[in-house]
Amino acid sequence: MSDRDGKKPLGLGGGAGGRSGQVKQSFSHGRTHNVVVETKRKRVVTPKPSAAGAAGLRANTPAAVASDPSRRPAGISEAEMERRLKALAAAKAREAEDIARRAAEEKAREEERERRRAEIEAKEREEREREEALRLKAEEDERRAREAELRAQRKAEVTAKPAERGATSTADRVAAETAAARADKGAAPRRMPERARAPEPDRDRGKGRGGDNRREGKLSLSQALSGEGGRQRSLAAMKRKQEKARAKALGQSHRAEKQVRDVQLPETITVGELANRMAERSADVVKTLMKMGMMVTANQTIDADTAELVIEEFGHRTVRVSDADVEQVIDSVEDREEDLRSRPPIITIMGHVDHGKTSLLDRIRQANVVSGEAGGITQHIGAYQVRAESGALLSFLDTPGHAAFTSMRARGANVTDIVVLVVAADDAVMPQTVEAISHAKAAGVPMIVAINKIDKPTANPQKVRTDLLQHEVVVEAMSGDVQDVEVSAHTGQGIDQLLEAIALQAEILELRANPQRSALGAVIEAKLDVGRGPVATVLVQNGTLKQGDIFVVGEQWGKVRALINDKGDRVTEAGPSTPVEVLGLNGTPEAGDVLNVVETEAQAREIADYRVQAAKDKRAAAGAATTLQELMAKAKADESVAELPVVVKADVQGSAEAIVQALEKVGNEEVRVRVLHYGVGAITESDVGLAEASGAPVIGFNVRANAPARASANQKGVEIRYYSIIYDLIDDIKAAASGLLSAEVRENFIGYAEIKEVFRVTGIGNVAGCLVTEGVARRSAGVRLLRDNVVIHEGTLKTLKRFKDEVKEVQSGQECGMAFENYDDIRQGDVIEIFEREEIERKL
Repeated sequence: MSDRDGKKPLGLGGGAGGRSGQVKQSFSHGRTHNVVVETKRKRVVTPKPSAAGAAGLRANTPAAVASDPSRRPAGISEAEMERRLKALAAAKAREAEDIARRAAEEKAREEERERRRAEIEAKEREEREREEALRLKAEEDERRAREAELRAQRKAEVTAKPAERGATSTADRVAAETAAARADKGAAPRRMPERARAPEPDRDRGKGRGGDNRREGKLSLSQALSGEGGRQRSLAAMKRKQEKARAKALGQSHRAEKQVRDVQLPETITVGELANRMAERSADVVKTLMKMGMMVTANQTIDADTAELVIEEFGHRTVRVSDADVEQVIDSVEDREEDLRSRPPIITIMGHVDHGKTSLLDRIRQANVVSGEAGGITQHIGAYQVRAESGALLSFLDTPGHAAFTSMRARGANVTDIVVLVVAADDAVMPQTVEAISHAKAAGVPMIVAINKIDKPTANPQKVRTDLLQHEVVVEAMSGDVQDVEVSAHTGQGIDQLLEAIALQAEILELRANPQRSALGAVIEAKLDVGRGPVATVLVQNGTLKQGDIFVVGEQWGKVRALINDKGDRVTEAGPSTPVEVLGLNGTPEAGDVLNVVETEAQAREIADYRVQAAKDKRAAAGAATTLQELMAKAKADESVAELPVVVKADVQGSAEAIVQALEKVGNEEVRVRVLHYGVGAITESDVGLAEASGAPVIGFNVRANAPARASANQKGVEIRYYSIIYDLIDDIKAAASGLLSAEVRENFIGYAEIKEVFRVTGIGNVAGCLVTEGVARRSAGVRLLRDNVVIHEGTLKTLKRFKDEVKEVQSGQECGMAFENYDDIRQGDVIEIFEREEIERKL
């Protein structure tokens, strides 16, 4: 179209109806092209309100409705309509006021938050500026003091030099003063302007490792999580860095003097622990060891000699300590004379079994203990306290008299002050009496002889005194120094005299102890109680054992949870010579262990661990000392010896120990009893499992198996045998061990026959024509062929004939034919010896 047509040309000028824009076109091979386009605006047509519409809107207003009665709703008067219109206008006004009020409150709160934020920031900024100013002032004061000190030092040095050379002239003094002035002027470094020296916080912040990386202000949660700033230097590190830089600027190269330490060195120590004790870097210690030719790490263990060389290399002093030093805390402390107080004597009743030891103690205690003991014999060590009529307090120990309880009698003698040797007047001195005398002499304690059963018609106290002379015990009646008292536990005769003799002996001994020190005691007996756990009967020898004390006993330790006296009452403390049951152990100790009270649980645990390790090392060393030849010889001996394995559980440690010692004595060179395991407490499933694996019975002495153990034993076929008297237990084990013995074979000679002729029989071989000269010849018996009284052959008969008939036996004086099994070398004149073998069962 042209302009002549009267039409506007097509253009993109963006007239009234449209506006220009661009569109990007994409083609193949990555080519694009921008095209200018015209976008037309959308025309929005708004209809103009007509006169009728406007009139309708005006008619619908509230004013129109109020003025026109025809448009009001039916039943509403004009006054009601006015009232409604006023209420509507008031509601709109209140709504507008609420909106305005809320907007004003929100604005006020926002302004208050801004004001508080500004105050906090101003305070933090002021605090930082104050800290920075104080730090700068302190640094400046310190620098000035150092500079003044350095100037004074250099001035003194310059002034002193001419004096040393002996210069006394005025020129020299002038020269010295000039040099000092120059030194004074040149000592101080050039000072930078204050503005140049003061670090700008914003510029220095975040310079990295070389700058002041200390964090300023509070650490926000976002900074902590994001790790902003990385690892920060401590204030002490920054001070050390500034001092080092200042000393370098002042020309000082002063190094801190190395601190020499006393390094405690045990038998073995790790490299890291050694570095820690020397306060040196582990890397330096490892480097030193590598120079010595040892390629080690920080966790590796080195011996004491090597560690001593390393300590000397670093310039420290070595203090050798041993692992056994942990027990130094329980070393006995010397008691002062003024702290010692008189203590009751400890008396042990010893003697042969059934000589009346417990009955005598019953009479003293006015109690009845014998009825409570199985079989009427004492199988435990009993500890009791008795107050005599004179008011003196006596502590008694009652030991078993049976041969199996040797170690228990020895323990009783070791912790006692006085031994009362009970000898029956009708039985005199017996084996366990002699053993008790030996224990008393070995312990070095005085002895009092109580000749018991004096009321019996067969009593002969003079024979007892005479028999004791054979064992170097000379009683007072025989002009000796050992007191002897004739007593009767049954009638009570002589009991008062016995107590007087004990009191006299105790007075001579002057027994004293310090009740204020830490307790020291001996374990008389130990057991595992189902309801109370491990329980130890302890005789306190020195000090006072209190509830709550921490103690170590043997390889066990604990804290005193409760103390129970011999009457079964709970007490809070036990003084010297007092027997008590102690609860609170972590395990059952060995009878005879020593109880020591320590200060802390850590010490008790450390000592117990050391003792456990020492016991393990001792067992390992004993095993390692065995040579290969010894092991082979032992294995060969074990093959020839039959073993009866048993598992033993007892109620107390002493009984278990006595049973094991008694069982070890059962047997001979052919058979022996082997105790696989012994312990204290009820029979458990683990005991049954051990017995089942070894084919052994389980022996329970005054204990029973729990329900799971019984079920397991029934399932696995393990025999559990219960005993309450040690005699019965040992007898049964002897009988069982006797069953392992091979039967004794005994030969009984029943006849002799002489060979008269030798015949050759087809299918049989040589047959001897014999005459039975003595006894009888039986076909089932064994035979020996004797030639010139020398045994040529031993075997059995193949045939025994009388004439042509096979017979079972031939009497003396009759002739018969005999042929040997697998043997034909028989001659005329040989003698045949006929015998029978009999197996006899052997017993231990």
